[in-house]
This record gives sequence, structure tokens and C-alpha cells, in this order.
Amino acid sequence: MKYYKDIREYLDILQADGRLATIKREINKDTELSPLVRWQLRGLQEKERKAFLFENVTDVKGKKYDGTVLVGAHAASRKIYALAMGCKSEQIMERWAEAQLRPIKPRIVASGPVHEEVHIGDKLLEHGGLEEFPIPISTPGFDNAPYFSAANWVSRDLDTGVINVGNYRGMVKEALKTGVDCRMPQHMRQNWEKYRAKGIPMPVAVFIGATPNLGMVAVTKLPYGKGEYEVAGGIAGEPVDLVKCLTVDLEVPATAEVVLEGEIPIDVLEREGPFGEYTGYMGLHTENLLFNIKCITHRKKPIWNTFISQFPPSESSVIKAVGTEASYYKLLKYDLGIHGLVDVGLHGESGTHQFCVISLKKNNKTDLTVPWKALNGAVALDPGYLKWVIVVDEDIDPHDPDSYIWALCWHMQPDRDIRITPGKSAHLDPSAVPPEEYVKLPGYAPTSSILIDATRKWDYPPISLPRREFMEKARRIWDEEGLPELTPKVPWFGYSLGWWTKEDEEEAELALKGEHYKTGEKLARLRRKI
Repeated sequence: MKYYKDIREYLDILQADGRLATIKREINKDTELSPLVRWQLRGLQEKERKAFLFENVTDVKGKKYDGTVLVGAHAASRKIYALAMGCKSEQIMERWAEAQLRPIKPRIVASGPVHEEVHIGDKLLEHGGLEEFPIPISTPGFDNAPYFSAANWVSRDLDTGVINVGNYRGMVKEALKTGVDCRMPQHMRQNWEKYRAKGIPMPVAVFIGATPNLGMVAVTKLPYGKGEYEVAGGIAGEPVDLVKCLTVDLEVPATAEVVLEGEIPIDVLEREGPFGEYTGYMGLHTENLLFNIKCITHRKKPIWNTFISQFPPSESSVIKAVGTEASYYKLLKYDLGIHGLVDVGLHGESGTHQFCVISLKKNNKTDLTVPWKALNGAVALDPGYLKWVIVVDEDIDPHDPDSYIWALCWHMQPDRDIRITPGKSAHLDPSAVPPEEYVKLPGYAPTSSILIDATRKWDYPPISLPRREFMEKARRIWDEEGLPELTPKVPWFGYSLGWWTKEDEEEAELALKGEHYKTGEKLARLRRKI
């Protein structure tokens, strides 16, 4: 299929698929908007969640906005994520791998809808600067300002010229100034350090409301120097159309809803935060970067796109999970050559950063090297990711806690199959250091990861469930009786795992023929006196 030309076309797809809730009543962006969307994340199953479009937005002072707010359009659920990616759910991992292996360079175009309205020079504040846009408060009662949450920051590596696109929160401080939470080793902060070394402010641009493939790459941990625009083109199967910024030497998506141009000074830091974070706790304040806005461009009646993050699960946990799963999938299967890789699961409860389950097929059950190759490879990808890394067999669902907890209980021994590796970074993990120490840290607290090989090391008896043909027949009866819709868990039928004799098979077949007395007679002949 041809990819969406802009987020407005994508909204039509969401609407047609029944996955867009349009709210026409007046909604206060500061006190009502985020709590309303939050309810579906605390009270609905994932398959029932939708994107929300708010058409009549006000603020706590009664101001009305000439635009709308869109929440959840990237990843309120994995089904919505697949729609945003333009593929089926089961195609996501390979689509991501293909996009990274065969990226498509962006295309520079002369103009685009993002320049329909321009505020620059003496007209920079003609509509109030940032006050023109309905930027919500994400965690009412705890956040200290409205924040950008689905804003994509564009910067350039001074050495290589490579463009980086990253998602960072931005605290609205003044009509033309925001904070930005960007700490080492995040890629834009690495770029900033290069500008600081040369004593020149860093030009940046921020775009909001582009096609969802751009939001996906911005939140995904791609290798430093990997062009996000190119990978976004790989997802879409066609180049991303870019226009040149008006005041900085950068390019932004031509069909974005809003673009902010300006610079980040290199001689000052300023307090930023606190902000509700993906850990499920408030992220504390830090000394951080700030952004001075020199130009604002936007479409008429712009859509302000925002992620709902904070307590997991959330849109943030889904979009980060799927994209990061894809990064680990590509690393393990294609870069490290683990061809038996089946799937990678990251879990929203960990903010998608800290709990990873990898399923793989071992060609040789006794080969202990493949699971550890996967464990060591995964934990090395990013210093701030993965407190827990678990490898399981191919018949374990890495997305289902019932499945992998079963494997943890019966497929490993703690003294033999667990390793702790140091040298990791705790990032926002509140268990690393007390809050009074965290706010004084210049970077991340050092911590560690736990690696677990929860694969079977030898042949096992069969799975203790009815064989497949009996479960399938029972499923047909279930459906014919009109019983509630099923969501099968892995495993849902029994199968052999190697330790099962010909005699065991024969006795089970006798039982299915009602001739189990024959087994009883045989056992009587074999009885042993004591």
C-alpha cells in the first residue's frame, strides 16, 4: 500500500477501522484531557483502546484554541501501531528489520503544508508563540507545566553532518522558551556536546504531528549515526518529503502540523521537571538544556499530537516497546547471526526499558552458547536499557507473563543459569539511589543487569495438555455453543519434548480406545515384591 501522505489521511484510516474516538464536547486540556484518555489505560483491555481526537479544547483560563489535540494515534494498542506502520501485526518485526537493512533517503521538496502559516521576526509572537497551541498537562496535580510529549527534535552531528531525530519531552517555560530533557548518552546530547566544544549554539528544529513512521523512529533506539529519516522511509517504502527550515540549516517533514525552529545555548543549563514518567513515578527535576524559539510554522487549524505516557501501560510504553523490540530483533537475528531467533518481548510495566524476554530455537538442545550469545548481545546494545534479560525456548510466548514465568520456574536453576553484569545506567529508575541523591547526579546512576537462561537444557516429558487434535475439536464445539471469545495462550495443546517412550505412546493410545485395562494387566505382571 502507499503510505499516508500526512497524519490527517491516517486519521481517516483510524476512523474507518473503528479506532478513533472523536470528542466534540468542550474539554479542558489542563485538567480533563489526559485523565479522560488515561481511563482507557486503567480500565480497558488493550484490544479495546482507541486514539482520541479532541475538537473543542480550552484551558484553565477559559481560552479556546483554533486547533485540535490528538492522543494515542501511534500506539494506544499494538493493533493501532500496526495500522500506523501500514502493515499487519504479525509483519511488524520484519518490516522494522527491512527498514533498517534497506533505508530510503529522504526527498527535499520546495514547499509543504507545514509552511501554510509562518511566524517569524517581528511577527513571531503575533499569535502568542507557544500559547497558540493546546499543549496539555500530562499529569494534572503533579506536572509543573504543559509539556511536549510527542515532539521530535532534529539536530545535526557537527562531525558527520548526519541528522538525528529524537523524541524528548519539552517543558513550556515561556511563550518562546522550553526546557528539554536530554541527557547523556542520548544522541541529541552527544551532538550538543560537539557544539559546546566548539563554542557555538546548536541549531534545532522540533516537529509535531507528522506521519506516524516518523514518531516511531524518533522514540526507537537506533544506533548513533543511523539516519532516522532514512529508516522512516524504509518503513513507508518511499522517501520522506522534507522542506528546508526558514532560520536554521535543517530539514523537517513537509506535511508536519507544527514546526518550531531555534537553538539550544551551550553556556547554560536550567532546571527542568518534575514530570510524570514511564516508570510509573514522577521523574524528578534535573539541570538540563533549554530551547529558544526563533520561528514557528504550522498548518491551518493544526493538530497538536501528544503521547500519553506516565504510569504504564501507556501509549508511550507500546510505541517504545514495539520499536525497541524491533531493534533487538534486528541486532540478534541479522547482526549477530542468531538465525533461531523467534521473537523479542519488552514489557510496558517496566516502561519497556527494563524487562526483556527473548525466545529462540536451539538447533542443539545441549548447546549452551546460543542463549548466552543472545543475552550478552542484548544487554550490550544500550547502557540505559534492560535490567532483566531472559532467554526462553521457541514454544514460550515472550509477551505473556503466564508463559515465561512458567519457564522461569521449570527450565532453569538460579545457581547455574543466572549472571549479573555491571556497568549499566539506571536512568530514571527510582530504586537506584534515593531522590535526594538523584537530583544531585550529573548523569545516570551506575547499576547492573540480570541475565537468565530459562531454556530447557535437555529432553523433557511432554507438555501436560491434551494433544492438538483434541483441543481443536473442543474449540469448534466451544464456538458452536456461542461461548465467550477465546484468546489462546501459548502453549494451548500438548506435544512431545523428547523424553517419551514408545511404550508411553502405546499406553496413551490404548486409553483413547477404552482399552486401558490392558495396561493395568501388563503392570500387574511386572509388579515387584518388597
